[in-house]
Amino acid sequence: MFLQLNDVGKTFEDKEKGEFEVFSNIDLSIDRKEFVSLLGPSGCGKSTLLSMVAGLEHATSGTIQLEDKQIKQAGPDRGMVFQQPSLFPWLNVRDNVTFPLKSTLSKQEAEKRADHFLKMVHLSRFKKHYTYELSGGMQQRVAIARALAMDPKVLLMDEPFGALDEQTRHILHDELIKIWEETQKTILFVTHSIQEAIKLSDRVIVMGTRPGRIIADFNVDIPRPRKRSDERVIELEDKVMNLLKEEINKVLKEELNNELEYSH
Repeated sequence: MFLQLNDVGKTFEDKEKGEFEVFSNIDLSIDRKEFVSLLGPSGCGKSTLLSMVAGLEHATSGTIQLEDKQIKQAGPDRGMVFQQPSLFPWLNVRDNVTFPLKSTLSKQEAEKRADHFLKMVHLSRFKKHYTYELSGGMQQRVAIARALAMDPKVLLMDEPFGALDEQTRHILHDELIKIWEETQKTILFVTHSIQEAIKLSDRVIVMGTRPGRIIADFNVDIPRPRKRSDERVIELEDKVMNLLKEEINKVLKEELNNELEYSH
């Protein structure tokens, strides 16, 4: 298996409440070139899980392997795209993309690669602009180009379109699918949106919370492009929503109880 998570658990230390278990016993296998979304309510640990695959967080138990090699730290074989683009405002668009390439490529080679991926995300004519001159959607496309320019084996995306307006989000959905089809990258994508997960993914992994765990793994065998009016999309949305209702109610109930305790 290309990317393998075996019996993975994560516990944080809380000075006031002691140990807090984010999730445990996570088993997940992802094939090369798959587009997989992690979907679930706040607190289920999906972003933490993504950070662990990136090597930014360490597992408390279990193992995470990429091509049979255990992940222990961040590396260039995994590219990360965050909800906020995390670009350098003092650099122009092209220099933002070439920045992580400087240690391994010549300036000419780095710029050639940057130009290739900026063209892929339709930003060629903006390569000399500073990032603060761009819209939020354009900035996120720069971040995607930068991650792709590193030629990672896995592209990790943590709610990359969550802060964008709906129209921009739909446009970037279509662009991301084209990029994925062209590059054949393995993508692990975190989202709160059922519609987004179903529109983009080969598989939708549904996570529950309290404690975090995988409660379902749906294969999305609906031809792309997928429309929300498609009966198969509506049916799958209903299945996922029904699964999540109980988990969301758990979160709401716990938050209400915490508020009542705090008020007393």
